Amino acid sequence: MTDQRRPGTRNPQFAPGSPGSKTQVKGVSVTRNHDVIRRWAQQRGARPATVPGSEHDGRLGVLRFDFPRYGGAVLRRVGWDEWFATFDARKLRFWYQERNADGSPSNFNRLEAPR
Repeated sequence: MTDQRRPGTRNPQFAPGSPGSKTQVKGVSVTRNHDVIRRWAQQRGARPATVPGSEHDGRLGVLRFDFPRYGGAVLRRVGWDEWFATFDARKLRFWYQERNADGSPSNFNRLEAPR
């Protein structure tokens, strides 16, 4: 397994609380709505996934999206129900961007636990 980051899926500029957080960057949103999250992922061909080996006590560990045509870390695809059950149990929030500044679809996303 590699420690590479997938291009376009993480951008520290948009990290909550950073200079590029939602309050300062147009187009970055946050939600817990399953329909919004699923629609966003499906529009990009992304599938719910987890990082192999991060599971504990039979539950999913690190949640991710597996985007087509992106290299990097090896991911294990999981079903939406299992992904959302973990998302809800951890009370995560989904930060995402619909479009890049040039108008192309953005893959930026971040899962964050409440503080």
